[in-house]
Amino acid sequence: MRIGVIGTGRIGTVHANTLSRHRDVGSLILTDADGGRAQELAHRLGETAAPGVDEIFRWGVDAVVITTATSAHAELIGRAARAGLPVFCEKPIALDLTGTLQAIGEVESAGTILQMGFQRRFDTGYAGAREAVRSGRLGRLHTVRALTSDQAPPPAAWLAPSGGLYRDTLIHDFDVLRWVTGREVADVYAAGSDAGPVMFREAGDVDTAAAVLTLDDGTLATATATRLNGAGYDVRMELAGELDQVVVGLDERTPIASTEPTGPPAADKPWPGFLERFGPAYEAELNAFVDVVRGERANPCDGREALQALRISEACETSRRERRPVALAELPGGPQNAAL
Repeated sequence: MRIGVIGTGRIGTVHANTLSRHRDVGSLILTDADGGRAQELAHRLGETAAPGVDEIFRWGVDAVVITTATSAHAELIGRAARAGLPVFCEKPIALDLTGTLQAIGEVESAGTILQMGFQRRFDTGYAGAREAVRSGRLGRLHTVRALTSDQAPPPAAWLAPSGGLYRDTLIHDFDVLRWVTGREVADVYAAGSDAGPVMFREAGDVDTAAAVLTLDDGTLATATATRLNGAGYDVRMELAGELDQVVVGLDERTPIASTEPTGPPAADKPWPGFLERFGPAYEAELNAFVDVVRGERANPCDGREALQALRISEACETSRRERRPVALAELPGGPQNAAL
């Protein structure tokens, strides 16, 4: 199998490393807007670098992995669909619902495969939470608390193209909330703060956000995020039911200290970032993609799943901006075709 990797930045490098050592992948063709970066990675992995995207398609590949800037995702997904190629793409498909729906339409019209990069679905802790909910261990689920906290903010120039804290960061919490619970979000109420570094205000973004989400069965969920969690990278989900409760992401590297006399000590080596925390999950999702291309398993996260996470993000952004509750029914692209 020959796979084209478009984008060799931070996550593209991770995915190229995974694919290069996969027993069912014969070779890779790598390309990037920074040609020298693609050349350097190709040399290190013993793979081939291409001058540009055109060569990826012209030289012939069996599948495409897209890890470019978000602004290029939808166009590249459409191009791969028209070429009849399976695609793995990092989230999101696009920063707006119109572009997302158009790209999904191209994939569905072509009858090709689009697997989205929501790696938390491949994390052992989240998989355990899903099993706890689906098995009935928790009883009736009544409360979910999710959080994602980055240790340090990204560069200022990166903020505006990212789409903001809801679309870039909390979208992962929204996706895994649906995946773990098997429920849809009915409505949201969200707020955000830009009281930190001025670069967030200049980008029209917030450095800290919170949302209250009501699921379609009445379960209440909260989701919070910040770019300024100096203690370390912190990603958790707590699920409480009438019979039991569980937590994802609580281990010896969780950057939180107890103030109780008998509480656990602060982590000696807290997680520095998402690549370290979710390393095994990133590898598992690419292994799954190879299996999907080979016809050995069903697509674990298609474009319609990504669409629903974006709809929740859009609803939260609208709620924050307009200071009102927002029902998901107000947004196009409802979940009738999504599979939980």
